[in-house]
Amino acid sequence: MSSGFQPAPNPSIAQTQAARTAGRAHLLVIGNEKGGSGKSTAALHIAVSLLGDGAKVATLDLDARQGTLGRYIENRAAYCKRKGVDLPMPVHAAVPLSILPDRAAAEADERARFEAALEQVIGAVDFVIIDTPGSDTHLSRLAHTWADTLLTPLNDSFIDLDLLARVDPDTLKIVRPSIYAEAVWKQRQLRAVQGGRPVDWIVMRNRLSSLAARNKRDMGTVLAALARRIGFRVAAGLSERVIYKELFLNGLTLLDLKRGNGGPSLTLSHVAARQEVRDLVAALNLPRPDAAAPSAAPATAPAMPDPQAAG
Repeated sequence: MSSGFQPAPNPSIAQTQAARTAGRAHLLVIGNEKGGSGKSTAALHIAVSLLGDGAKVATLDLDARQGTLGRYIENRAAYCKRKGVDLPMPVHAAVPLSILPDRAAAEADERARFEAALEQVIGAVDFVIIDTPGSDTHLSRLAHTWADTLLTPLNDSFIDLDLLARVDPDTLKIVRPSIYAEAVWKQRQLRAVQGGRPVDWIVMRNRLSSLAARNKRDMGTVLAALARRIGFRVAAGLSERVIYKELFLNGLTLLDLKRGNGGPSLTLSHVAARQEVRDLVAALNLPRPDAAAPSAAPATAPAMPDPQAAG
């Protein structure tokens, strides 16, 4: 049976990395609609990597109720105080959900809270990293419309891939886009209508197995086909390692272990994991903090073709 889901021009990815706008931070949004995909771990590792390169970084946690990223940074500050060390720290804020009972009023309240938090940092730092909830919320959708770069961590599993596309189990052909892909398309379309720059969308294959298993190969095949159809790049993420769980309690990242701050001893496995972090940051292809803006006028993204429209 033929699918109505046809390949479309890619409105998300520029041919070259867009230069940053003068006086405005580059916004990296880390999002999907599933918990446990490693968003907060990726967020702090990327932040520390950028800080280590001399950039000014702010982080926003839009999942204030669970607050994993906020707790991670609190643990980091406590570790610095306890050990008497100085580790690079991002400027951090959390944006809570509104408690207003009326939906329209609550969404207006959340928009005001989000924009107020952004206003505090967007002109003062080089990068703002936004960690979104593992569910569909108004705050998450709002953040997606602001993204210059969108990073979607995806556990290397067809269970998680189901958020992006429905796949025929016999042929591994893509049947149609799924809930998160459709949500991203809508937010990209809204950004285009508002005259925003095209969004560079990267899907990060997280918790990759070191074994050359059939599932790993099949995931690669389907993601490559899906990337061409709905417009994202694929990057290797972080392998499944116990060290990430251990580092959280002290607010450390793999990039801190080289500093000799009394954390876990550095092993060859940690060195390999640290290189994964560096490779991920390189794959993001973020603009340099000292890059000049192309012009004062914002670039306009092309209108978005409906990913489910028949060709």
